[in-house]
Amino acid sequence: MAKQKITSSSTAEYFSKNLQQVGFSSPTKAVLTTLKEAIDNSLDACEDEGILPELYIEIEKVGAGTIKNTDLIRIKVEDNGPGLNIEDIPKVFGEYLASSKFGRGRCSRGQQGIGISAATTWAQLTSAKGARIITKTKTMRQAVSCLVEVDVKNNKGNLKDKKTISWDRSHGVSVEFVLDGRIQLQGEGGLITYLTGTALVNPHLNLRYKLLDQSVVKVDRVSDKCPDIPNAVEPHPHTMKLGEFIAHSHLFGKATVATFLKKGFSRITDNTFQEFIKNGMNKKFLTQSVDKTTDAQFKDVFGAIHKTELMSPSTRSVMIIGEETFSKSVRRLGEVDFFSVVTRKPTICDFKPVAIEIAVARLKTAQKVEGDDSPPVQVLRFANRVPLQFDKSACAMVKAIETVNWRSYGIPQPKNSLPLGPYVIAVSLVSPFIKFKNASKETVDASDELVEEIRRALIQAGQRLSRHIKKEHREADLEEKLRHIEQFCPILVDCLCRITKAPAKRKKAATEGLVKLLGRDVNAAKKELDEALKHHKEAHAKGKIQIVEKEKAKSEDGEEELKPPHPEDSDVIPEAEEAPVKAKIEKPASKAKKKAVAKSKEKMKEKEV
Repeated sequence: MAKQKITSSSTAEYFSKNLQQVGFSSPTKAVLTTLKEAIDNSLDACEDEGILPELYIEIEKVGAGTIKNTDLIRIKVEDNGPGLNIEDIPKVFGEYLASSKFGRGRCSRGQQGIGISAATTWAQLTSAKGARIITKTKTMRQAVSCLVEVDVKNNKGNLKDKKTISWDRSHGVSVEFVLDGRIQLQGEGGLITYLTGTALVNPHLNLRYKLLDQSVVKVDRVSDKCPDIPNAVEPHPHTMKLGEFIAHSHLFGKATVATFLKKGFSRITDNTFQEFIKNGMNKKFLTQSVDKTTDAQFKDVFGAIHKTELMSPSTRSVMIIGEETFSKSVRRLGEVDFFSVVTRKPTICDFKPVAIEIAVARLKTAQKVEGDDSPPVQVLRFANRVPLQFDKSACAMVKAIETVNWRSYGIPQPKNSLPLGPYVIAVSLVSPFIKFKNASKETVDASDELVEEIRRALIQAGQRLSRHIKKEHREADLEEKLRHIEQFCPILVDCLCRITKAPAKRKKAATEGLVKLLGRDVNAAKKELDEALKHHKEAHAKGKIQIVEKEKAKSEDGEEELKPPHPEDSDVIPEAEEAPVKAKIEKPASKAKKKAVAKSKEKMKEKEV
């Protein structure tokens, strides 16, 4: 048998041949994943420094792609973050598994250090160019522009074309990729859907973007408070496997096992050591050096820890949006008729701190199609404030939505499916340790405890929505009853008056009482008042026109022009003051004067005779 040569490959070489595992399985996903990874890095950098993020995004087609049925796409993302030092640029954009957040128990978007390096690799494979970076920190006099490429064989980033330039920003980073892909604007995998979702769960974000030939769209922030980033927490010992436990111990070197357990994990104190000893751990192991502890001894320690009941992990490491801020952000979904926002208190699922936030909104624009024939509700999924847009059916959030009986809340729903109607259901999951099903981080693993926690939050939001829908139905039923009473009661009153031979006055009183009983007299009075006010305004306007015309006629005849009674408010002439002005214009003769003139004429005639 011939000897086969066994070779090893670097992490970069592995991912360069398996980019589909990190979100580059199709040209459409390649564009979306590149944009998402760049935005995640920008938002994390801004929040770490307490800076309110301002992002500018530009995506356009610049030619034909090298892959069949693709376009050459330029993606540019600029931020106002703290900027990157020159020595960190090749690690961030050209090296796999290089991240400041790797292994830390924080609710950050990117942790593994794979995504943005994979985007550089995809651009390098399809356009023969890596990532064009412009960076500037507060300590730099000028910005630095450079090109970063991935050394696949050695898993390192290489800097090329480095130069200093003038930049209009005091600090920040601009990253630009040119790669093969296809642009999808709408739909579950669309760029606009992603950007809208990002603005929804990041209410402190100022976002401007220009897609293709469209004009620049601006999304203003609804909160001026940068979220408080909680401190990282150590892992809970019950969440680790034996191999992870032993590998974690290697970080502590010559420290004792007791020090390793107290500093390396959460919820372990001096009191819990006594419980470990009761459950089979040798007391001597606590004072023994980690380096001198064998794997068999670690196995005994690990077994004793898992037999001991420990406190649940702390939930202080979980960061939430908050109901008030989330409510303001939900209004940006469109014309919302009603919405309900629920923020659950942080809890423990699978020994990991988790916080669930739910928003259920009903859209005005689609109410006409509400019913059994309407399309399914729109589901927006977020993990650590990052939109998830692919592999929806296997996600824990969708499974939790399907387990809720939405029919009891007034929303139609087929069996074991999503509910129907003009609704948007947004589910936000925040945790320092989210278990994704794949490296592209598009689907959250559906454990029973997590599904149940999401389900409880959905039920709370559904109950609030149900109360609103029932109130609408009651109001509609009451209005329908009033219409029936209005239609048939006058006939009944008329028949009763003819049977009892009641006078017309009695019939009129009964009709008016019926109107008053139904509450229609208020509406009628309001209508009459509105008509009276309208008639009053028309009369004022008509009187003003008449006066102006008469004044004009006088001025044309050479007579003295009359002035309005109120020069300071000459636009409106009250009716009470119109009469004297009209009388002055017409100057009618008095009756006594007319009689005197008639008598004098008669005397003159008599003298002539």
